[in-house]
This record gives sequence, C-alpha cells and structure tokens, in this order.
Amino acid sequence: MAYYAPTATRSRPGFSLIFVVYLVAGAIVAATHHYWAHLHTIKQIGSALLATVLWPLILLGINLHIH
Repeated sequence: MAYYAPTATRSRPGFSLIFVVYLVAGAIVAATHHYWAHLHTIKQIGSALLATVLWPLILLGINLHIH
C-alpha cells in the first residue's frame, strides 16, 4: 500500500467573489443615495457603512441615517 504525504497547502480565509460583488453593489447604492457625501462625524460614517452593508433595505425605502 502506498501512502501519500499530506499536501502542504493550507486553507486561508479569504473573500468570495460574491461577497466582493455584494459590497461593491452596496457602495454604489449608498453613493447614489448620498450616504457617502459629507462625512464629517462618526454618525455619518456609521450611516455610510451601514448603508453599504445593508443596501437592500435602502432599495426598500428604509432610511439608514443615524440621528
């Protein structure tokens, strides 16, 4: 019986192409709804990041601005 040596490759964490496309689409939707304009406070930055990640909610008409 022949035994094969284990491979030297390790699985590494990475981003899938679908996840990258999702974030790019979120950035585009958030930018078209002016979430990335005038980022001067932490609240505005948080709103922009939320809008990028939760962009389907923006398309449903939900306001993600933090007040």
